[in-house]
Amino acid sequence: MSRAAERQSLPEPEPAVDGRRQVLAWAFYDWGNSAFATTVMAGFFPVFFKQYFSAGSDAADSTLRLGLANSVASVLVAAAAPLLGAIADRSSAKKRFVGGFAALGAVMTAALYLVGRGQWQLAAACYVAAAVGFSGSIVFYDSLLVAVAPAAERDRVSALGYGLGYLGGGLLLAVNVAMTLWPARFGLSDAAEAVRVAFMTVALWWALFTLPLLLWVREPAASASASIGGTFRDAARQLSTTLRRVRELPQVWTFLLAYWLYIDGVDTIIRMAVDYGLALGFDSGSLITALLLTQFVGFPAAIAFGWLGQRVGSRRGILLGLAVYLGVTVYGYALETEAEFYGLAVVIGLVQGGVQALSRAFYSRLIPAEEAAEFFGFYNMLGKFAAILGPALMGWVSVATGSPRLSILAIALLFLAGGALLLRVPAPYQQ
Repeated sequence: MSRAAERQSLPEPEPAVDGRRQVLAWAFYDWGNSAFATTVMAGFFPVFFKQYFSAGSDAADSTLRLGLANSVASVLVAAAAPLLGAIADRSSAKKRFVGGFAALGAVMTAALYLVGRGQWQLAAACYVAAAVGFSGSIVFYDSLLVAVAPAAERDRVSALGYGLGYLGGGLLLAVNVAMTLWPARFGLSDAAEAVRVAFMTVALWWALFTLPLLLWVREPAASASASIGGTFRDAARQLSTTLRRVRELPQVWTFLLAYWLYIDGVDTIIRMAVDYGLALGFDSGSLITALLLTQFVGFPAAIAFGWLGQRVGSRRGILLGLAVYLGVTVYGYALETEAEFYGLAVVIGLVQGGVQALSRAFYSRLIPAEEAAEFFGFYNMLGKFAAILGPALMGWVSVATGSPRLSILAIALLFLAGGALLLRVPAPYQQ
């Protein structure tokens, strides 16, 4: 799965170019941690949480619990983002923070293997901690881009990380899907054991492909040192200044509000689609296969969407993607067969990365060029607040109405509101 909304626009200073090995070592961390985003976050955890960890519970209650777990993880990461970003900018311990957060994520993912049937509280706690490790590590991973590539090479190197992330996450997911479909061929007793083992494979995969970054990426020394307290005060002061500057530019403020709404809808569908399919009674293996299909469609489609944005303009491209997402939620309300779910998986894959990529391009044309790093820092932090409202909204509607179909339809409100606000943002040039 794609994570474009979480990448930072990184400031100077210029690094020295240390060769292909350092670039590959950095990029392969994306190959490693993407296994958590695909196999755990979007794939097996929603299935296992509903069928195994929440065994004996009502389907609507399990949807609410999963939605709240995703929201709590997002709130924790978003609340810590300013401090983590400030530490990343000011310290020379970025690799250690990557390693520490990756270790937290991998250990807590492995711990899911030990959680028993019906222990949904413990499963949710492990999942939230693993998600914090995943997102926290990315703050420092992104900041190391300036250490491995000069400014002229960063687009290419960053794209390499994205590409390896899609490929690595997709390959391990394919193996994990095969384990659940044919457990006996892997020496496993049943699909439930296969899912538990899949959590262990993600932890090992993540840890293994963190090692190249820790061993071979050379981190430049920080220009100045500061206490944790001083770093926190600097982060709070910078956040306040940036917020004031953003509010002085109405088009930027309006776009960010629109972005927060519609990207919340995008991230909610990523995290809750499998749970929704389970609530409709679809086979879990088919749902995971559909997720795998989305994973492999997403990368080339994002590139194609970039071409489309150049032809028709970024804002029109975003609005087209939001219209498709709106159609997905409306059609999802009436979904009847697994074949239709496969079709929606392909459609989502066609627009998921494109909406994220064009949003960043559109935003870059709205902000002052001389303050791009500061404004993109705020954009990145705001993106971390995504998937807070949507999952909780789905869970609440499902419980309040007793209808999972109405819960997916509720997400349409985020796309409608976000699109309406985006229409109020003037295009930065004639498109």
